[in-house]
Amino acid sequence: MKNVFSLSLLSASLLFTASLSAQTLNTEKTNLTLEKVTQGLEHPWGLAFLPDGRMLVTERAGKLRYVNTDGSLSEPLAGLPDIAVAGQGGLFDVLLHPNYAENNQVYISYNEPSANGSSTTVALATLAADRLTNVKVIFSANPKFSSRHHFGGRLVIQDNQYLFITLGDRGQRRDDAQTLDNHHGKVIRLNLDGSVPEDNPYVRNAAVLDDIWSYGHRNIQGAALHPTTGELWTHEHGPQGGDEINITRATLNYGWPVITYGEEYGGGKIGQTAKEGMEQPLHYWVPSIAPSGMAFYLDDAIPGWKNSLLVGSLRFGQLVRLELDGDKVSHEERIMIGQRIRDVRQGPDGAVYLLTDQADGQILRLRTAK
Repeated sequence: MKNVFSLSLLSASLLFTASLSAQTLNTEKTNLTLEKVTQGLEHPWGLAFLPDGRMLVTERAGKLRYVNTDGSLSEPLAGLPDIAVAGQGGLFDVLLHPNYAENNQVYISYNEPSANGSSTTVALATLAADRLTNVKVIFSANPKFSSRHHFGGRLVIQDNQYLFITLGDRGQRRDDAQTLDNHHGKVIRLNLDGSVPEDNPYVRNAAVLDDIWSYGHRNIQGAALHPTTGELWTHEHGPQGGDEINITRATLNYGWPVITYGEEYGGGKIGQTAKEGMEQPLHYWVPSIAPSGMAFYLDDAIPGWKNSLLVGSLRFGQLVRLELDGDKVSHEERIMIGQRIRDVRQGPDGAVYLLTDQADGQILRLRTAK
């Protein structure tokens, strides 16, 4: 299946190249071709590659579509749950179940409306030809709150066994990130069916929600597994400055809003930069790049990029490439794309796919220039 998958995507890329314009980008390691795969997406947010060569793409406005191998878009799929679209809220990520080839199941994260506000929610559903069926909510963050901000929403599967869900502090509820009786500002760890793993760190602590993995987060919109250690790496938005990358480990407190390298919007101190018992970031940005989307690049198709960490920048319209020395960032390269980058994915063809955050959003592809 893996070889068929890769060849199918490679064939699709040849079709895209024949029909859409491209430009050359000069980078430190190699020259790259930047191609437009498709456009006409309303603030695309998440991307998944299907075994038949198509892609699934979410739009924050509450739509899920196929991207066909010729770059055309399907009509929005039917069967999605009710989604509250407001501000930063809407439909977020999409992720294939590890057994997708057998069960056609996908996970989606979205902003679920309720009488008391809304919250980040995850559903497991079956993907049919033109719709989702058997939609089952497996997680819904509490408490519900009326806010247009800081939902998190990234999904990552570890060891084909555990589902990580990243959450934001909902803006006005930032102090909740330091208490363990709520989901705001947390990373959640579940079994694939939504049940709580028996080895979760707080399952025997009645004062703590048993699905919590880590806490003290502001708004995580990038998450990926390290290719060697298998650990969860995340990045999160700082306020005005102080975006950070963390290795997200069980029970650790990442400090928000007690410690941060950012400040209030418009100026003003929030907290301090360090405190005993709270984790320092692996890497941080001042001024803020507004990071969104993250992937480890694991292929040889782009020379010199293997094992780099790729991060999208909403604020500067860049792709940030980080070289690592163990758990340290040894070098940073900024590649100007010129559009707000919402998500970053490595495709089965070894290319890097980017989602642009705009009303007429695009899927772009980076690959070695020929």
